[in-house]
Amino acid sequence: MEVNQAKQEHLLALKVMRLTKPTLFTNLPVTCEDRDLPGDLFGQLMREDPSTIKGAEALMLGEMLTLPQNFGNIFLGETFSSYISVHNDSIQVVKDVLVKADLQTSSQRLNLSASNSAVAELKPESCIDDVIHHEVKEIGTHILVCAVSYTTQYGEKLYFRKFFKFQTDEVFLEAQIQNITTSPMFMEKVSLEPSMMYNVTELNTVASGDDGESTFGKMSYLQPMDTRQYLYCLKPKPEYAEKAGVIKGVTVIGKLDIVWKTNLGERGRLQTSQLQRMAPGYGDIRLSLEVIPDTVNLEEPFDIICRITNCSERTMDLVLEMCNTRSIHWCGVSGRQLGKLCPGAFLSLPLTLLSSVQGLQSLSGLRLTDTFLKRTYEYDDIAQVCVVCPYSSNER
Repeated sequence: MEVNQAKQEHLLALKVMRLTKPTLFTNLPVTCEDRDLPGDLFGQLMREDPSTIKGAEALMLGEMLTLPQNFGNIFLGETFSSYISVHNDSIQVVKDVLVKADLQTSSQRLNLSASNSAVAELKPESCIDDVIHHEVKEIGTHILVCAVSYTTQYGEKLYFRKFFKFQTDEVFLEAQIQNITTSPMFMEKVSLEPSMMYNVTELNTVASGDDGESTFGKMSYLQPMDTRQYLYCLKPKPEYAEKAGVIKGVTVIGKLDIVWKTNLGERGRLQTSQLQRMAPGYGDIRLSLEVIPDTVNLEEPFDIICRITNCSERTMDLVLEMCNTRSIHWCGVSGRQLGKLCPGAFLSLPLTLLSSVQGLQSLSGLRLTDTFLKRTYEYDDIAQVCVVCPYSSNER
């Protein structure tokens, strides 16, 4: 999801597109028998359709490729790739153009820009292109922050940025099973028994539900020395996903249960030991929102409730600082002492703020400092809120 700041006339335009592979085009065939009223009309239309496969028009799978229409899902372990383009839409020559791309996770902020040097000048109708890559290693919200600064021909320095948010919650487990015997075997059961912290979805059927047909066919035979891959999707249960300290570190995700029969009907069973994985953490401090309104009025104070969780193994002494942005203004005293927070503990913090700009606004500007280690944690984009004007033009 893209979150923009308040509208302002800029000479440059920023475009960010995720680089993903295209998918095969699928169509919905409509058929009928020859003795029905349409006759061969549906078949003729499908044969004339350029997206269908010649000779196999009734198949849903076409021979064309479809470009992605949205940001899509990103899963743990995948490489996130994005194309960033800054185009000069004006008739002026722009100088000292600096494009910066950062990825903000719940625990760190990473600089993904290929170059941190500014472009001396950018002529009209010219552009600056960059491709960034990042291997996703954490579960939770990721925010791609793209910032552009430049100088006009009159010496005016301008700056703007855009936010792109995506979520990573699911984890995929791939299990490879090989028949190392000299005879074929029938795979009666291969299942993953998850631990108490995870829910599992089996992805080895062509249709969802209990009646789905196995991807390996009705007779699931495994020939000697053959290898078969099984895929499972793991997702933390809601009650554990909310507790950052529980998911953090090495956790048990479950065990595989494998049952087979040999060619003479002898049954065998293997149950693995508990599988473990290095689950991503949330950093030392996790800040989340418990209460936030969907819509607020322009220039009217509204309340939110933040939850601050100590995910580290040490006690923290926290200080809260509130920094105003161009559209968001915090109400209250900045630099207030929150006190000591023990490991695994959390506190609920009510805050009041207001927005001076209409539209979808990003709540930014909170900063937590641990006075024990003199370490500061910044939160640039906590959530979004829709700001509306309570008065119509007629009332004014």
